[in-house]
Amino acid sequence: SKDGRQNAYVRCVVDAITAQLPDGQRRSWDEAVFVDPSPNAFALPGGKVGVYTGLFDVAKNQDQMAAVVGHEIGHVLERHHDERITRAYGAQAALTVAGLLTDARYGQGAAQGVTQGGSVLLQTTFLLPGTRAQENEADIGGQRLMAQAGFDPRQAVGLWENMLAASQTRPPEWLSTHPDPRSRIGEMRRRAETLMPVYEQARANGRRPSCR
Repeated sequence: SKDGRQNAYVRCVVDAITAQLPDGQRRSWDEAVFVDPSPNAFALPGGKVGVYTGLFDVAKNQDQMAAVVGHEIGHVLERHHDERITRAYGAQAALTVAGLLTDARYGQGAAQGVTQGGSVLLQTTFLLPGTRAQENEADIGGQRLMAQAGFDPRQAVGLWENMLAASQTRPPEWLSTHPDPRSRIGEMRRRAETLMPVYEQARANGRRPSCR
């Protein structure tokens, strides 16, 4: 997006959040706004943050935008990208070996069945639970980051309430890459109360973002 106001707004939020990172991560982060109706965002190792224009319809204020940015940067701090790459390679290697062994004994058709069925099994019993754990870790780290930066941690609750209202359907929690929204909202509400002293101290220290 070439919208100067949107880009400046995201830059303001990203700068406030990244100023609270540990010394080794407190670099100059780059951000970009992408014209896409999805209410989504991402952060990548190396200091890159991307926000889709659809997120502006769901994140109604700077604090809610900070909840998203903090969460995505939390993934980077926890090195979740490295974990996902390692897990993906390990799962694929296991399926390849199983397919080869089945092919040698029962033929190619059976081997294809093992590989395809194994992909589903790994997805539901191995890959997704780890991803849910990663999402929880990013929630915890992101909500703390936003409070340290002077954004109201209670607004993370409002963000996910907006997300829930905007979604039409939701897969069951055990088959999801993200925690169930209602469970997530409850955890964020409880966590926000414990983070209020952090938020109030940040404000007292002059960390009062004004991103518009």
